Amino acid sequence: QVQLVEFGGGSVQAGGSLRLSCVASGYTYTRYCVAWFRQGSGNESEAVAAINTDGGGPFYGEPAKGRFTISQDNAKNTVFLQMNFLKPEDTAMYYCAAEGGSCAGWEHGMDLMDYRGKGTQVTISA
Repeated sequence: QVQLVEFGGGSVQAGGSLRLSCVASGYTYTRYCVAWFRQGSGNESEAVAAINTDGGGPFYGEPAKGRFTISQDNAKNTVFLQMNFLKPEDTAMYYCAAEGGSCAGWEHGMDLMDYRGKGTQVTISA
């Protein structure tokens, strides 16, 4: 059973940066798609970024383009999301999700991914 744990959320002012980490355990396949999603209060989830553990990608959703970077350290089974120039509208719970295989269709939603962490809260003040 794959388990995902997110770290790195917090509260920062607009214009600041945060680096989220997703630590995975229990991998059994040789290839996973690991993605970040976010969900603000009362809103639907948004696809932020994704990467394949074998090096495919990265892939970015609209919220991430130009400001966020996804990367990974395979030796530590960890995927990072570096978020720069943060805005109040980036405030949300950020979730890490994963599924075996490619990232085809990852942007269709975290509910379609096989595994998901409990999330880490990101709050951006104006």
